[in-house]
Order: sequence, then structure tokens, then C-alpha cells
Amino acid sequence: MRLTHFGHSCLLMETTVQGGATRVLFDPGTYSRDFEDLRNLNLVLITHGHPDHLDADRVRALAERNPEAAIVHSPGAAAALDGLSATAARPGDKLTVDGVDITVTGSGKHATIHPDLTGADNNGYLVDGVLLHPGDALDAPEAEVDVLLVPVGAPWLKIRESIDYVRTVRPGVVVPIHQAGLAEVHQRMHYALLRDLAPSGTEVVVLDHATPYTV
Repeated sequence: MRLTHFGHSCLLMETTVQGGATRVLFDPGTYSRDFEDLRNLNLVLITHGHPDHLDADRVRALAERNPEAAIVHSPGAAAALDGLSATAARPGDKLTVDGVDITVTGSGKHATIHPDLTGADNNGYLVDGVLLHPGDALDAPEAEVDVLLVPVGAPWLKIRESIDYVRTVRPGVVVPIHQAGLAEVHQRMHYALLRDLAPSGTEVVVLDHATPYTV
């Protein structure tokens, strides 16, 4: 598996299925960059409709460049994708696209920012039973996962919660995401805390921007 982080929650996962490459893009949002010219995408997974996870204009441009790519999204993201061929999915749904198995995970709810704010929906996506993108919630999966993408900075999040989430899931590899709202010094601090406090056997891998990394 090869992973490329385009900033914040946007990440490209490339796997080999039956001898061919499959390219899955998560959450191309407004805080991410350099994903715009990607080609040969098979699948775009959108956890929810907040702009930092879904830049509607750039997703439409991606769809034009990748007409064969399936787009799967949470129900709440449907309005932003109006006019595109896309599929709404909910937690518990299972789909297969170009040989890649996707299980929609979580409670279906975005983590609470403040009780006085209107909530949003949220999908987590478990791909091939190996990699989990939880979106904007820290819902533990029912099964073990090898690679966990873990948010490290958000209005709804404390780094203690990220650390405890990693300790609960206990994956082989943790990749920090959702960091764009943090100053660089705080990003480094949060990464160090994850490394220091991760459970034994879990490796924390910080990906360089737009640079492929083989897991």
C-alpha cells in the first residue's frame, strides 16, 4: 500500500488489486492542496460535507478529470455534490468498487464542537479491512485495523483524545491527519506526544506533503 498526504484530511491510498493499481482519494477539502491534477482515480471517499473535507469546486474538477471514479459520501454532503454522479452511504453499509471493499463505520455523527451548534453527520471508511479514515469523530472500529489515520487538531478535539483513540484501536501504523489548523510548532508537539504515548507495537508515521510513502 502507498499513501500520499495532501494536507489536512486529504490522503491518497494506492493498492494493488488482482494485478492492477487502485487509487482511492479521501476528503479533498479546502485546507488541502496539490491533489487537483490527480488522474486514474477509482474512488473518492468523502466523510462529510464540511468545506475542509469537501471542496465542491475542486471535487467537480476532479470528477471531470476522472470520469470513471466513483464518489461515495455521507448523506449530509449530497447538496454540495448536486449534479454529480455520487452515492450516499451510511454507517453499516458495505460497498465494493473496482475490487476494493469499503465498510462505512462509526456512529454517523460528527464529534460535538459545542452543544449550541447544529451538528453534522460523519462517515468513517474502512478500506479492505486494513486502513481506517474516521473523518471527524473518534469512533472505534469493531475490527482490528493495520493503518489508522488519526486527527490531531480540531475545534472538537484534544490531543489527549487522539492518544486515547490510538491506544484503543492499537493499529500497527498511525498516520496523523487533520492538522492544518495547528501552527507548525503545535503540529510537531502533537506528533511527539503521539509517538511518546502510543502503545507498544504502534508506529507513528508523519507523512511529508504530497510525497508517496509505502506501508
